[in-house]
Amino acid sequence: MEYRRFGRLEWNVSEVGYGMWGVAGGEGGWTGSSDISGMAALDHAINSGCNFFDTAWIYGRGHSEKMLGEVLRNHPGKTLYVATKVPPKNREWPSRRGDRLEQVFPPEHIKEYVEKSLQCLQLSSLDLLQFHVWEDEWAKDESWMRVVDDLKREGLIRGIGISVNRWEPDNVVETLKTGMIDAVQVIYNIFDQAPEDLLMPVCRDLDIAVIARVPFDEGSLTGSLTLDSSWPAGDWRNSYFVPENLAATVARVESLKQALPADADLAEIALRFILSNDTLATTIPGMRSIAHVEANLACSQKGKLDDALKKQLRHHRWDREPTQWSQ
Repeated sequence: MEYRRFGRLEWNVSEVGYGMWGVAGGEGGWTGSSDISGMAALDHAINSGCNFFDTAWIYGRGHSEKMLGEVLRNHPGKTLYVATKVPPKNREWPSRRGDRLEQVFPPEHIKEYVEKSLQCLQLSSLDLLQFHVWEDEWAKDESWMRVVDDLKREGLIRGIGISVNRWEPDNVVETLKTGMIDAVQVIYNIFDQAPEDLLMPVCRDLDIAVIARVPFDEGSLTGSLTLDSSWPAGDWRNSYFVPENLAATVARVESLKQALPADADLAEIALRFILSNDTLATTIPGMRSIAHVEANLACSQKGKLDDALKKQLRHHRWDREPTQWSQ
């Protein structure tokens, strides 16, 4: 495993981290998860050098955090970084223009969920607390700044971050300029290259860590999707891969496959594309089995893509606008 500096917090984090949405299951999540295989995967990841774990209270309504807390206790003495998220009070993903901060992240709500997450994880402090949605018009609202200052002063959190809404990488730039934010989490992959335009240069200038999420475009960049793909009732992917998105995505993936060598592993190429960007501190693929862990962590040792292939992949950028199904 290779490690990278996590911005101004100066942590040394694994460049392949662990995204913990899919492993938790539960309402609004991914079906097919298993606590037994999930715990084994988490344990294997730690033993293989992964030290950055991204979760949220909403993932299984605390279940993901409880799983992580248990596996952390099985590895005393190791330096492992925990990032979690405060859910919006109105339970709406993403936030929308005109939403008021006091409706989404009032001070008492932020503090309540810090306490809930600490209880689930059985920790006394969180390494990174992230807002799970964001509107840049909240940048200069002092209410969130005061809460962040209080939480840091009380030793309940070490750093603060923002998870940016899907396909809105610039909807955080003014907030980053306040100097309050230590990390930003953004969708970045072969299709979603827009964060390179403005967000990443700002993060480099301000020494803010960048966490790349959704490295496989919700699974499409593993090459497993077809026009007939479907999921059990209650699986989040049913609401995301609606017919218009599924058809467009499958077509894009097929075009991408045609541009790659016949023996290329699409998932490996997708992850190494992300790791070829030096601005990133870490990427957080979801992993629900030991096989997922081994395949994804192995990409760290395979190095960056060559310039010719990276240039070819640039042509598969897909700029999209948020829609009613792009939560």
